[in-house]
Amino acid sequence: MKNGFRQSMAWLHTWAGLVVGWVLLAVFVSGTASYYRADISRWMRPELQEVRAATDPASLARAAEIGVAYLGTHAPEARAWFIGLPRDEYPVLNLFWRTKPGIPPGHAALDPVTGAPVPVRDTKGGDFLYRFHFELHMQPLWGRWIVGLCATIMLVALVSGIVTHRRFFADFFTFRRDKSAQRGWLDAHNVTGVLALPFHLMITYTGLVTLALMYMPWGVSAAYRGDAQTFYAESGQITAPRPAAGRPGTLAPIGPMVAQAVATVPEPLERLTVLNPRDANATVVAVFEEPRGLSHVHPQVAFDGTTGSVVEVRQGGLRPAAKTFATMVGLHEAHFAGTALRALFFLCGLMGCAMVATGLILWSMARLPKPGTRPFPGLRLVQALNIGTVVGFPAGIAAYFLANRLLPVALPCRAGGEIAAFFAVWSLTALIPLVRPQRRAWIEAMAALAFLTLAVPMVDLAATPAHPLRGGAGETTLFLGFDGVVLALAGLFAFCARRIARYEGPRAKRRDAADSLRAAPTRAGRHPALT
Repeated sequence: MKNGFRQSMAWLHTWAGLVVGWVLLAVFVSGTASYYRADISRWMRPELQEVRAATDPASLARAAEIGVAYLGTHAPEARAWFIGLPRDEYPVLNLFWRTKPGIPPGHAALDPVTGAPVPVRDTKGGDFLYRFHFELHMQPLWGRWIVGLCATIMLVALVSGIVTHRRFFADFFTFRRDKSAQRGWLDAHNVTGVLALPFHLMITYTGLVTLALMYMPWGVSAAYRGDAQTFYAESGQITAPRPAAGRPGTLAPIGPMVAQAVATVPEPLERLTVLNPRDANATVVAVFEEPRGLSHVHPQVAFDGTTGSVVEVRQGGLRPAAKTFATMVGLHEAHFAGTALRALFFLCGLMGCAMVATGLILWSMARLPKPGTRPFPGLRLVQALNIGTVVGFPAGIAAYFLANRLLPVALPCRAGGEIAAFFAVWSLTALIPLVRPQRRAWIEAMAALAFLTLAVPMVDLAATPAHPLRGGAGETTLFLGFDGVVLALAGLFAFCARRIARYEGPRAKRRDAADSLRAAPTRAGRHPALT
């Protein structure tokens, strides 16, 4: 603290932002895209555009019966069945089942009317970006701990940044891009940070809260002796778990249970969970979409699987602590937001991406060596990581979308191929600055990003018969909205590549202006300096 409190906070802000900045940028970009997770998933499954979901109670009951019949034949030994019922965003029966730990879950997509398999392409859709946002495509435990640590440091960087900036109101309006490169990046960092500061604080803090029980499990472990299911039930988040009886049983008809559940809860029915389906103590839980509001809680109706009688209705009634937690989760995921508010969250997320990216670039700009001196060894690494993350991560997402349209639909392990394309392009972009001069690396990487992003709507139009511009049955708002946003981003990336290529630096500009001033005569033939 010998340099004073504000100087100490500035040091903390600088180094805290750098150490985790690359991870945070990937988290911000994937999280911002996840606001349209369902739309991305629908765009990446164009075959479903010609399927229309029937969501009336009778159709849902018939679809549930088809799902149970399929699972009874193909997964009779499974300990849990999950039946995703048709919805507008995914108008097919989406079936999962779990047999035992260590065995991957099974999956099938069926026509909700005929029960025939639906020829939908294998893809993770928007779920890949959503899970990358808090797991980094790692083992869930490791990924969530890393993201939580980075989010904690992000919160420290935000608070220290607030303390550091004395001219908070002026930073809201100041952007001096013509002063110098470093000043322009600083002002861009300040503007994007201050303009959406309430969002940045909210999204970082609530993100930590959503995983708080994993980071601090000791209270629940001590009070419930590690039985988390009982804790969730007593706090009002799920229905009470029913242990298996260990005796065989027969599942009652599922259709009447669906009809009764739909008559009990006014929200749309989302899925059914069948636990221990061949046991005498089988349980069927109807899970509904969360009501409009901040709290992220799904109403549920639990049935005795063998008799079909209602065991429990869980609709509201959260304990205060659970209500607070559910509200934090709802704020973070923005499920309550309508069209306009979701777009505002998306724009604030983009500003968060820009804030982190400009902070990383500003750190390296401020430490560029003076003429005639050599850069310190870590600078080249930081510059390479900057290009690899600021440019490489969005380029990987563009490659992910392109692979969705270009890979053969029947390709085995197709979803893994899309993810492999994402990581391949991301890695390749990160290698460019290691073999190319710094400025050329920025230009080439940004130009490649613009090209890949521009190719997404072009390939989409050429490879998708359901595209509305080709007269297909695809949803016009979905396709044109998605392609329009991607085109706008491609234009932004192309503009950035052009600006980097044409940038001369303030000293070169002043020198050229001075040379022009000395060489230009006045009308009387006299030099301007002599008039």
